[in-house]
Amino acid sequence: MSIIRTLGLASVSAAAMIAVAACTPAADETATTDAASTEGAMAPAATTTDPVVGGAAMSPNDTIVTNASKASNLTTLVSAVTAAGLVETLSGPGPFTVFAPDNAAFEKIPAATREGLLAPAGKADLTKILTYHVVPGRITAADLTAQITAGGGSAALTTVEGGTLTATAGANGSVILTDEAGGTSTVTQADVLQSNGVVHVIDTVVMPN
Repeated sequence: MSIIRTLGLASVSAAAMIAVAACTPAADETATTDAASTEGAMAPAATTTDPVVGGAAMSPNDTIVTNASKASNLTTLVSAVTAAGLVETLSGPGPFTVFAPDNAAFEKIPAATREGLLAPAGKADLTKILTYHVVPGRITAADLTAQITAGGGSAALTTVEGGTLTATAGANGSVILTDEAGGTSTVTQADVLQSNGVVHVIDTVVMPN
């Protein structure tokens, strides 16, 4: 029996500062003001902030692997991607949508099984599991929600591994993934944009058949 079938899984703006300058006209000024100038002075400056994952800013100009390597809560995933020989693939142009299990998600897998997957002998099973977390294309949370609505409450996502993940709407606008083994995982952080795709952090490792 493969390692995959031995796994016991558990069930799944930045605030913009707007400075408004108060202006009191001098007594000899006319009552008429230049409206266009006033509006221009009050217009807020546009600001952007990169999302933070595991205490590190995720740059949309970096690849999936580069960004993941900066996040303290994705170290197990990075180790797994390295062990499976998928670093070059996930550093490529893509685009890819990656449902990224955090460290706590991997810890739900028994330690012995986890170690076996990361060992050279477990490479084939590990690759199968990791590619099951990757969907071709750049699928944002809004895209997922639209697909779920269009599908009457669920959306079938075909993964790079070749299997299917089923996405449904969860509480408070979250997205739930159901794997082929019936296990579920929740998207805990969505829309972490990358130069070659998008990452959604999830709380449980999903499993293919």
